[in-house]
Amino acid sequence: MNSIFLLTMLGYAIFLFVSVEAFRKWHRFSLVFFVMLLVTFPIWANGIEGWFRWAKYLSVFIPVVVLGLSRVAVKDNKQGKFWSIFKSNGCLKFFYCIIFLNILEATLKDIALGNYFNAGAGAILCATLPFAPRYWHVSNKEKGLLFAYTTWFWAFLYTTWNACFVYAESPLYFAGSLTILSVAFFYPILKGRSELYIHARVYTLAIHLLLRASYDFFPRLMDATSWNHPDVLKWWGFFNALIGIPYLVWHFIQIKNGTSDVKFGLTR
Repeated sequence: MNSIFLLTMLGYAIFLFVSVEAFRKWHRFSLVFFVMLLVTFPIWANGIEGWFRWAKYLSVFIPVVVLGLSRVAVKDNKQGKFWSIFKSNGCLKFFYCIIFLNILEATLKDIALGNYFNAGAGAILCATLPFAPRYWHVSNKEKGLLFAYTTWFWAFLYTTWNACFVYAESPLYFAGSLTILSVAFFYPILKGRSELYIHARVYTLAIHLLLRASYDFFPRLMDATSWNHPDVLKWWGFFNALIGIPYLVWHFIQIKNGTSDVKFGLTR
């Protein structure tokens, strides 16, 4: 890895962090930005090939627009039947389902790739994703932010699981994906609030996919193909499954004992 490679990853990480912070601070701007993104699709659509890629991109871009509408509806206390949809528990369940299906899709792809241990970690993530609407809400005080009360360990497991998935599925894009995953993980750490993890993950992924569709510079500046090694993949997936099993047990013990609200940070 040369110095340009490292500088590109660092520069990209800074860009992503600033972008996520901007979307956090300006809820109306985040809505307008992604609405305009959908409206101006001819500009970036040339970078998307095939129905599967279209489905993948739209499954990220459309929910981000829905999130923007929800943030504006709650923060600005919008009235009327239209806005009430985006204030409802049904909207929170929609966000939950999008995250759940995103994990499930990658888990099934891991199985198809023979990455069975990592697929097990993905299944654990699905099982331990705190359910909606209890552990999800859009704040009417803090810029209309979407809070999802996941634990620090869940965010870590998601990060290492998803990085392993990309390592197996798209080694060419591993460096770029590792960068966006790292920003999403460290952003809430710097804020001291694990419930911001989903916020950071959603916006970093949306920005990343937009760049890939508009001008895919990753193969030229962040080609991580040479990093790929089958032994690393096998043991990485095993590690993810191994650390996920005790967390799965712990998660359901908290729910059974009635201590999940405290442990997941809901009462903080």
